[in-house]
Amino acid sequence: MPTTTGAILNAIGILLGALIGLARETPLSLRAQLFFRNAIGAANFLLGARLIYLSIGGTFGSCLKQLFIAILAVVVGFWVGKLLRFQKMSNYLGRLAGNVIVAAQKNSTPNASDGFNACAILFCAAPLGLIGAVADGLSGYVYLLAVKAVMDALAMTGFIRLFRWPSALSAIPVFVFFSAVTMTVQFYVTPRLSALALNSVNATAGLLACVVTIVIFEIRKVELANYLPALAIAPLLVKLFD
Repeated sequence: MPTTTGAILNAIGILLGALIGLARETPLSLRAQLFFRNAIGAANFLLGARLIYLSIGGTFGSCLKQLFIAILAVVVGFWVGKLLRFQKMSNYLGRLAGNVIVAAQKNSTPNASDGFNACAILFCAAPLGLIGAVADGLSGYVYLLAVKAVMDALAMTGFIRLFRWPSALSAIPVFVFFSAVTMTVQFYVTPRLSALALNSVNATAGLLACVVTIVIFEIRKVELANYLPALAIAPLLVKLFD
């Protein structure tokens, strides 16, 4: 039975963030923001590691082989993404949304549609969302999109104060986009993967989620979008080493 639970959670998170933002008279304090960032980062790392743990099994040699394939997929995927300029495309979308936000901050009456567009771009283009949607489609692992739901909810508490209620409607394209990714994986990808390939893609998704944690904690700048091809590279490596 196909499900899009992760996409639903992400959309609900955005709507809840909008309600909280409208209800609060003051924005979150710096201390509260730091607490939530640390909590989200820790949860994201643990859930990414848990996905790796759940995806790797069998004999000791088999576990090493699956882990090696996942790591190699991340490395090769990064260079494929760099060649295809995935991060440049992601940066372009980020600049589009950022310019809208800056313009709205300078304008006492920001355009309602601008808020919708900016939020939809930011929430849909987030690498963690794509990783989570793939993991949800492969094995129903909704937890990565649940983490993103909390992140988007916190962001929305600020956006809703700036753009007002129309920005909350960005939950609609977020739900549609990630539902489409999840269902595409469920219907067209998962049935064509062997058990080993399926586990390797899930392990790769877990590794990528752990990479996202580096960005959440602001440890260093990481070109997250360039790593996304690793999800497609993993099953190819399985065939190569099988």
